[in-house]
Amino acid sequence: MVQCLSFHSKVLKIMINEIVIVQQPLSVCVPYNYTVTLSVRAVGLDPLQYQWFQSEEEVVPGGTRSDLVISAHRKQYFVCRINDQQNNFVFSNWVKVKVLKAEVSPGLHASWRGEPHIALQPESQRVQRRGRVTLQCWAFGIPAPQLQWYHNGLLMPGATAETLEIENADEEHAGSYLCCASNVLGEKWTESAEIVLPENITLKRLAATDKVALLIGNLNYQHHPVLMAPVVDVHELSNLLRGLGFRVVSLLDLTKAEMLASIEKFLQLLDRGVYALFYYAGHGYECSGRNYLVPIDAPQPYRPENCISVQRVMRRMQEKHTALNVVLLDTCRKWYNQHCVPSEIKSLDPLGNTVYGFATCEGAEAFEVQDGSRSTGVFTKYLNMNILRPEKITRVLERVSEDLGRDPLVTGKQVMEIRHTLKDPRSLADPISAAGHTGELLLRDLCWKQANDLPAQRLVSFPCGAVVELSFSALFSNVLVVFATVKDTGSQAQDCSVALRSSPALEDIFSIAGWSDEMNTLLLTNTDAPDCCLRLCGLQKLQKPLMLTVELHYSRVRQHQRLTESRQQNIGRPLVARCELYKRTVAEGAAAAAAVGTVHTDYRPRPRPPSSQPCRPSTRKAENAVTRPAQSSSPRDNEPEENDESEPLGWAL
Repeated sequence: MVQCLSFHSKVLKIMINEIVIVQQPLSVCVPYNYTVTLSVRAVGLDPLQYQWFQSEEEVVPGGTRSDLVISAHRKQYFVCRINDQQNNFVFSNWVKVKVLKAEVSPGLHASWRGEPHIALQPESQRVQRRGRVTLQCWAFGIPAPQLQWYHNGLLMPGATAETLEIENADEEHAGSYLCCASNVLGEKWTESAEIVLPENITLKRLAATDKVALLIGNLNYQHHPVLMAPVVDVHELSNLLRGLGFRVVSLLDLTKAEMLASIEKFLQLLDRGVYALFYYAGHGYECSGRNYLVPIDAPQPYRPENCISVQRVMRRMQEKHTALNVVLLDTCRKWYNQHCVPSEIKSLDPLGNTVYGFATCEGAEAFEVQDGSRSTGVFTKYLNMNILRPEKITRVLERVSEDLGRDPLVTGKQVMEIRHTLKDPRSLADPISAAGHTGELLLRDLCWKQANDLPAQRLVSFPCGAVVELSFSALFSNVLVVFATVKDTGSQAQDCSVALRSSPALEDIFSIAGWSDEMNTLLLTNTDAPDCCLRLCGLQKLQKPLMLTVELHYSRVRQHQRLTESRQQNIGRPLVARCELYKRTVAEGAAAAAAVGTVHTDYRPRPRPPSSQPCRPSTRKAENAVTRPAQSSSPRDNEPEENDESEPLGWAL
């Protein structure tokens, strides 16, 4: 027994004496002459000593602290040696301080804290067959951002370097190229670079005065089946459209009143010469040639006055004299009551600028495919694969239709439909030329920024000496993610952890409905992951500034008692909350309640159904069934009633 205790005592002593690095230094990419701090953190029994090296034998003068502050003038490599008084030592990882060329204009704000910043954009090129293509992307970041190239919306495996080279280019290499720079603080996409071969120079290049897109995805329905795909579909399409130069507002889970308010804000961004795109993923139906979008609060059964008429949205878009109006609907077009009496629908003005892309044909359903924890609408899957092509938008949609038609999962079930009156060869990849429209552009820019304004990164100090960094990311225009990272434990605190909560409380609807795995695929993964994150959903409902409570849990050095300190941070009204959509929704909601009658008000999303198969299609139809008595008084009790065509266009979409 004594020998056993002696053995364990020796093991314990070895473990205590061991020097353990708890935070490795990180590589960075910064502008010339930028002040950089390299940090390493280690724990051990004795007081620790630090020594930084520029190479295996070159000592950094004065580099004897855990933090090394340098002025970056050239590319250098650094490593830190940590030793104790017992002659034990360990080395940190080697890190690289990369400095981009002095002639590159960084364009960094004074408040820059290390989030990715594109310093050099890839340039469009016209190349001959069998020629060579060279694309470059340079990005600043702390830590150094990871790069990933995309071709026509598809990830290019292994293409993670600053320079992308293609030898012997042919038709399969033509199209749009994007590069995404990402680190733990966020991601940044380059502008689209187009590679055009002589055979592809067939498109007359027109220009837009601006590009604006509104994307809405409804999934957590209160009275209808929960959907899965709109989360990823809206997120990925948003990123692709930004790469094409669109100002994008992306929203999830809107009531009818909130949909109307967001559409009105969208219309305010439209003007002469603008390219406008409206995308919707969720439940919907078609009756008598009119398409309806089902909000998450639509009752069961619903009527047209509980839904949004797509044709009225398009009419309002036309009234803005835009150069291109595109409506893309990933929703069903099936109505199960065949006794609906057709009504007269006013035709749109013959402006030659409208394009409809329907996920399915009239009277059919649209499907989403679930594959493990990831799901996507079949239509949007192929839309995202083709949307970056520098071709006429109708040709792009034809490619989507062809790809969808070859998918065996929906063969005989879903066929895309395209309708358009487009007279000019307009492409979503057309350049933006604001000449003669700078005044409207400035007003539009101010309005758009309201829905995309993120809180500034900040440091929160605690009495114990610890410092926590808060950073923010927008998954959608109404979904904010807050990251908390312990940057410094101070001299008195150890074993620190962080917790976040908001006031008013904004529930993470994705966790409630079992969406954690799906949402985690949208969050950045990095070895320098934050200590805590909080998703704040439904920001359009926020009526007052948002307060964050940051709780720090820690132990004092050489003590076992756990202590807690908290600090509050006012982050204002982030993202779409600044648009104050609730001012419109209050009046709209009251009118809807009076028209519909008493509606069940359990706003908890339905549980997400388990995936019993690795990959299966499911429909996006919203069942509109009514439990009827044995003898129904009328065969048309469940029929959608057409809106009066004479009603004002204002908010009666």
